[in-house]
Amino acid sequence: MNIEKSEREGLLSDEKIIELYWKREEKAIKETDKKYGKYLYTIAYNIVHDRLDCEECLNDTYLGTWNSIPPAKPTKFQVFLSKIMRNFAFDRFKRNTALKRIPSELVISMDELGECFDNGISTEEEYFIGEVCKTLNEFLSKQSKRREFIFVCRYYYADSVANIAKMLEVSDKTVYRELSELRKEFKEEIEKGGYTL
Repeated sequence: MNIEKSEREGLLSDEKIIELYWKREEKAIKETDKKYGKYLYTIAYNIVHDRLDCEECLNDTYLGTWNSIPPAKPTKFQVFLSKIMRNFAFDRFKRNTALKRIPSELVISMDELGECFDNGISTEEEYFIGEVCKTLNEFLSKQSKRREFIFVCRYYYADSVANIAKMLEVSDKTVYRELSELRKEFKEEIEKGGYTL
């Protein structure tokens, strides 16, 4: 979020909000909600796809942030918040899945990405995951900002294709095509690393 825009809208800077957490002032949560509430809610909704669950995840995120700062002093507050939200939303997703309440966008986006991997889990799972993460980071660093944005929106934030297309002002078909190309290229990168999928 642009700092000048934030100031125009009467929003505190991230540094000032973090300072409020350090001073243990409850206003920190109100300011966090004012500045990032809609953003965090969207992350939760893309994962759990239920408004009541989103509200609970949002409250858990604010409590988690309150309990984390201090001692944490995040340099990228928005990223810090999104990680906390994703953790709570994924926990809620797992619980809902166990109860057979399966939301749509996360399932669809993970199914798409799943075509890059074999379903079998080997004994070297932890090592494999670490290597795949390194490969993914290297892969994304070689992409244009636009392609990186599309990949992260779809597979990190579980955004719908329609929403990504709207943000980029392109057709859904264009986003589907680029995601398909990205998955194919990512799979090739994994295979180049010596992994059989």
